[in-house]
Amino acid sequence: MGWIWAVIVWTVFGLVCGLLARLLVPGRQAIGLGMTILLGIVGSFVGGFIAYLFTGGEPLQASGFIMSLVGAIVVLVAYLSLGSRGTSRTV
Repeated sequence: MGWIWAVIVWTVFGLVCGLLARLLVPGRQAIGLGMTILLGIVGSFVGGFIAYLFTGGEPLQASGFIMSLVGAIVVLVAYLSLGSRGTSRTV
């Protein structure tokens, strides 16, 4: 029963961090609700890795709210830059 709460908490946390990252990064992001949740969760681990680079500890760790938000912004900017690289328009 404890793992169900963990999944619920990670989902809500991922949603909040993902939505805030999408709000703070300018431009249109064509991602849905599931990808927004995943963005926040992956951002938490990216933020944990960034914190590891500066403070040590474990390289694969979740982080607090601020570093999760920073990590989600990093992931979103990387995702958008990789996505725009493959779509070139000719007029």
